[in-house]
Amino acid sequence: MNSSFLVSASGKDNWPDSDLPEIVVVGRSNVGKSSFINALTGRKKLAYVGSTPGKTQLINFFDIDGQWALVDVPGYGYAKLSQAQLRQMGRMMDDYFGERKQIAGVVCLVDARHAPSADDLDMIDYFKQTGRRIIIGATKIDKVPKTKRQAALKVISRDLQIPMKSIYPISSVEKSGFDEIYQAILGLLGQKAEAAGENA
Repeated sequence: MNSSFLVSASGKDNWPDSDLPEIVVVGRSNVGKSSFINALTGRKKLAYVGSTPGKTQLINFFDIDGQWALVDVPGYGYAKLSQAQLRQMGRMMDDYFGERKQIAGVVCLVDARHAPSADDLDMIDYFKQTGRRIIIGATKIDKVPKTKRQAALKVISRDLQIPMKSIYPISSVEKSGFDEIYQAILGLLGQKAEAAGENA
């Protein structure tokens, strides 16, 4: 997989002028979005990994194989931002999800150690209402005892009302689950990107 950073956008004027299909990575602050992007692409520093939640306050676009784009949006549940910052971020997200035509699907990351939060439920409901195709990445699965992992995934499936087949346990520490979720992403993108993935 060849990946490169395209642009950080604060609004629609900065979106890439491209018709490539886009896969959007969403999740609560500190769920591991940057680590997910780096592990998926095999790049250590493609996305910034910070110890402080809420670091990503722009929409970041990454080119993948010249065939599609991976899009990192700000984490939700960011409590330490001002009300003005939150309003600006809300407008930025509404514009993107409401107007960006080439969004092919959403990868929603949830923490495998815990039941989905109210923010997770709200976000999934929003995507269902707007007709977005969704797959779930259950992050930090390495921190769940192996005997309890299946039960943890069942809780996520039940609470989010997402079938188990669309939930992928992943760990950037164990480097596990990324081949499977990559194939699922190619499924969201369709045959054109699937062929490109086979040549990567």
